[in-house]
Amino acid sequence: MLAEIITIGDEILIGQIVDTNSAWMATELNKIGLRVKQISSISDDREHILKALAEAASRANVIFITGGLGPTKDDITKKTLAEYFDVDLVENKEALVNVERIFAKYNRPLLEVNKQQALVPANCEIVLNENGTAPGMWFNHNGVIYVSMPGVPFEMMYMMEEQVLPKLKATLKFPTIIHKTLLTVGEGESFLAERIVDIENDLPPHIKLAYLPKLGQVRLRLSAFGENEATLQQEVNAFAARLIERIGLPFVIDQDITLEKALLDIMEANNFTLSVAESCTGGYLSHLFTQHPGSSHVFLGGAVSYSYELKESILGVKNETLWQHGAVSEETVKEMVEGALLNFKSDLAIAITGVAGPGGGTEDKPVGTVWIAVAGKGKSLIKKHIFGTKRRQNIERSAIAALSMLNTLLTEIKK
Repeated sequence: MLAEIITIGDEILIGQIVDTNSAWMATELNKIGLRVKQISSISDDREHILKALAEAASRANVIFITGGLGPTKDDITKKTLAEYFDVDLVENKEALVNVERIFAKYNRPLLEVNKQQALVPANCEIVLNENGTAPGMWFNHNGVIYVSMPGVPFEMMYMMEEQVLPKLKATLKFPTIIHKTLLTVGEGESFLAERIVDIENDLPPHIKLAYLPKLGQVRLRLSAFGENEATLQQEVNAFAARLIERIGLPFVIDQDITLEKALLDIMEANNFTLSVAESCTGGYLSHLFTQHPGSSHVFLGGAVSYSYELKESILGVKNETLWQHGAVSEETVKEMVEGALLNFKSDLAIAITGVAGPGGGTEDKPVGTVWIAVAGKGKSLIKKHIFGTKRRQNIERSAIAALSMLNTLLTEIKK
């Protein structure tokens, strides 16, 4: 069972707004077993809309259309849908009552142009819009279902959750979908692919492997489609076990959570607390942890010690260490992490110091040079990294590298 999503609006194509509707819809459709084959964004142009509808109908069982349902002249989706199905626009009484209700609620005069919102193609069932005046429309034509909804995200989401998704599940039979996600850290996508190529080649047609790379980490997502949930789960688990054995993954995650959330869960399960001492990352690592509810059970806090003075006064880094070796050095990061453990009284600590850029680099310490230390429970790791020249990426890469090192430390502690 395949679906396509068509978003209509010049404002999307010129970059005035970001199409968040498609990503949300694709996620929700995947949950019920409806796979999205293609997503298209097209202009408010009659010919483009007609062509997009015809092409989508040749590929998909269900087509979702958002946008172009407003009362203004450039909102031509309804008129074009009527042309596509070769029917007239007719007034729908239920839709008109809803328009009148909305205007009465806000004590606004109902204009003739607003009443036109109740005009819909004669062959549609309306999807009532309780949050706006533009009704959604459901069509069943030549074995293909078409669902047209407003482009306003909260209106579309409400209609999908309350009406469209329940109706789809009642109308169509969907396969079972099983997902399992493995989170890998510290190895690039191409290296992973080379290491597991034989396992990937062994996958049957109903099981797909997706690579989802991000800075410093790659998620491997196994997706299985079929009728028997127990059989699918068994197959996915078997392939996941082969991947884990081959790669030696630091994490196996059945839900879509981030690396730092996985680390927080591990530390909380072991009653460990954590503090950080940041320099070049400027609090970004702290942000990654504290964005998660409940992080206070583990994360005690930290220091953003940019200057020599704060490294000395807050973390206890020796003045002679800073002047002899510099802020970006193995010696300094070692004293930073030791100071965090001592002064913040945490079980574990992370320290980061480096040259984020674009300026500040030297011949022996170019932009992108970062020292990271993790320590606690009688163990420690210190490592030098050379990243790139872009400040934002260096900050993010430093944080991800620190998380990876923390994971290694936790693994060592548990041995």
